[in-house]
Amino acid sequence: MAVNFSESKTKENLMRAFAGESQARNRYTIAAEKAKDQKMYTIEDIFLYTAEQERAHAERYYELLKDLSGETIFIDGGYPVDQQETLAELLRAAEHNEKEEYEDVYQKFGDIAKEEGFLEAASAFYQTAEIEHVHQVRFGEVAKLLEENQYFACDQESKWICTNCGYIHEGKQAPKVCPVCRHDQGYFLPYAFAAYKGEGR
Repeated sequence: MAVNFSESKTKENLMRAFAGESQARNRYTIAAEKAKDQKMYTIEDIFLYTAEQERAHAERYYELLKDLSGETIFIDGGYPVDQQETLAELLRAAEHNEKEEYEDVYQKFGDIAKEEGFLEAASAFYQTAEIEHVHQVRFGEVAKLLEENQYFACDQESKWICTNCGYIHEGKQAPKVCPVCRHDQGYFLPYAFAAYKGEGR
């Protein structure tokens, strides 16, 4: 059914999504600071990397509202308060929130936009939902490694990469200090999470 955009539910959902992504970005930058304080620099990077993607999502939703520039959109909504103390708890909270966006929130927003005839907005909701699923899985996997004390150690031979200099260590435990650049263990990332591994690595 064709709906006037200014009177649509999609308009409100885009603003809810913009608000939600903006808050997620801030939550992740705050979590990154906690990781930095604990000298867990690669977890800081994971939070900041995800925060920047949330900013990009917010920007996309904001762009889709450009026809209402100069107006104020009033919305209601519920947003999480994640003040957990440990990094594992912060990661689990982030995993939960991303799961809700992927499975519930953006699917519903996409369905409504499609029904109202706003196919570009529908596509943005559906595609962003898939990205949030990637975030969910990554946060969950990192949390699990921390909970099982396997972020820097493993029962079998594994790999870690120093995110400062690129040194790749193979063994059952990441070095306390990088033998190349002398940065401490907090700069080591389980190699499975390395973005650019190259062929045969």
